[in-house]
Amino acid sequence: METMTSKERWLAVLAGERPDRMPTDIWATQEAIVKLLGYLKLSSPEDAYRQLHIDNPVSVEPRYVGPPLPKGQDVYGCRFKRIEYEGGVYDECVSHPLADCNSVAEIEATYTWPTADWYDYSSLPDMVERSPEHPIMGGGSEPFLTYKELRGYQQAYMDLALNPDIVHYCLDRLFEFCYEKTSRIYEQVPGKIDLTFVSEDLGSQEGLLISREHVLEFLLPHMRRMMELAHQAGAYVFHHSDGAVSEVIPDMIEAGIDILNPIQWRCKGMDREMLKARFGDRLVFHGAMDNQETLVFGDVEDVRREVAENIRILGEGGGYILAPCHNIQAVSPPENIVAMYEEAYRLGSSG
Repeated sequence: METMTSKERWLAVLAGERPDRMPTDIWATQEAIVKLLGYLKLSSPEDAYRQLHIDNPVSVEPRYVGPPLPKGQDVYGCRFKRIEYEGGVYDECVSHPLADCNSVAEIEATYTWPTADWYDYSSLPDMVERSPEHPIMGGGSEPFLTYKELRGYQQAYMDLALNPDIVHYCLDRLFEFCYEKTSRIYEQVPGKIDLTFVSEDLGSQEGLLISREHVLEFLLPHMRRMMELAHQAGAYVFHHSDGAVSEVIPDMIEAGIDILNPIQWRCKGMDREMLKARFGDRLVFHGAMDNQETLVFGDVEDVRREVAENIRILGEGGGYILAPCHNIQAVSPPENIVAMYEEAYRLGSSG
């Protein structure tokens, strides 16, 4: 018998308490969800989440009311093209508004930064009230991703060494935009935001995409300020960073993260036993179900075995929310997805 809502379950784990069962979450592409619904013969994602006992957070976002945006363009002026691949589609950034700028002065003269005034926050209370049983996620930041789209990925990484003044200037503006927008979200629904996303993709399969020194110089001071804002508002900090990021986990903990995602344990230096031993008393782990190999190429028994391993290792003594270690793709067999949540419910309810 379940005695907690999904919200209560998440908050118990985050407070270091014992929930009625281990919570779970789902990250998946739209194509994967449609495939799962067909397999389960259900009509809505919410029906599937209830049947599989998935404790997904609900994200709330203010409504955009700023200058009209051309089709396929975001608030930063980046244009995206819909790319088709076998099994689905994704949006790829194909224009970079700041790619040709060679100085801060040139950016200041030619570019208009978005502002928190471009959003209407008045509907947030209703959004929160509609989901009383789910943890609420709102606000946050991931500005280096935006910077890469503004400059182009190759140029953005080169800028860290060649144009640090441009990087500092742009990240100052991008983080300030995120900070102000997040502040207004908290003001509109005080005490109602449970989780805030403060993230950057820092890891590859083998190590960091940028040096730890650059992380500390360009990103961490701003990220710490975002985390302090979240904690002041009573929200927990959900930190997402793909890949092999063990080198900077201590820095992120010191800055204030509460949840580490996605735990891609097949990447170099991301051994689950090591992570639990070194950081388990200071972090909640979220993810760890491998969707590069196990969920894609494994069978049902492989999936069930990995669920058991993750619960045994990362869930020892609590502090674990089981989820895929990134978006489930349509190539993953739906029977594997069902097996993951069924086994998580069975084992997570028994201990």
